[in-house]
This record gives sequence, C-alpha cells and structure tokens, in this order.
Amino acid sequence: MQVPGYLENVDALKKAGVDEVIIFCVNDGAVMNAWAADQKVDQSAKGLLTMMGDPTSTLTGALGMELTHPGPQGKGLVSRSKRFALYAENGVVKSLQVSEGPGPMGEEDPAGDDFPEASCAPNMLKQIRALKGLKDEV
Repeated sequence: MQVPGYLENVDALKKAGVDEVIIFCVNDGAVMNAWAADQKVDQSAKGLLTMMGDPTSTLTGALGMELTHPGPQGKGLVSRSKRFALYAENGVVKSLQVSEGPGPMGEEDPAGDDFPEASCAPNMLKQIRALKGLKDEV
C-alpha cells in the first residue's frame, strides 16, 4: 500500500464519498501503529485512514489475497498479502485492483513492488468516480 499517496488524496477521497480507508497487512497491531506514526497517519475520528493488522492472515486468506508466488516466498516472504486495493459499499465489493505482474514490458512482479499503480490512490479514485458517475478530475 502506498500510504503517502492516500494521505495526499484524503480530500479527493472524501469528495468522492469515501468514509474510511483501511490499510492492513499481515502484521501485528504494534507494527501497524508504528507504521502509522512514521507515516503521520491521523487515526482519530477526524482522520480518514485506519491502520489494521492481520497477524494470522485470516482476512488475507478470506479475501483470496495471499501472496503464494514462489519468488517472494523464496526470499522469506511467507504468509504475506498481495498488494491490492478494494472499494466496497455497504459490504459489497465494487472494485478490486491487484498490483501484480506482469509489468508494462512483461516483467514479473508478483508482489506489486515495481508496478503498484493499480492499487494506488489515483487509480482507486478513478475507479470510484467511474462507479459513482462522477467526473474524473485531473
């Protein structure tokens, strides 16, 4: 997840009708809170972003987003989550964007580290605006 991009787009996300952005990864709450502090995420009621941990990969598995590619697993990234962004309304998934290869030139990128654009804030804003029939802002 590209946290700075979501922080930079808080106003645009709110304008598009987003009530909350939940950022989660396979980690514990202490790590997520430290990450939030490092990124200067306001997790209070007035903030839009909430950081959550999924230490046992329960949510990751339920969403079918476990990173099972042998490349990252061979580097010790076991029981991790794919890089993705999901937009839901009233518990119904309206858009699911997964950042995983191939890249523009066919490069393999199973973790979405080199080509994360699909799950970044600008693309999600574009998806949300299209779903709601809102004008895409440049």
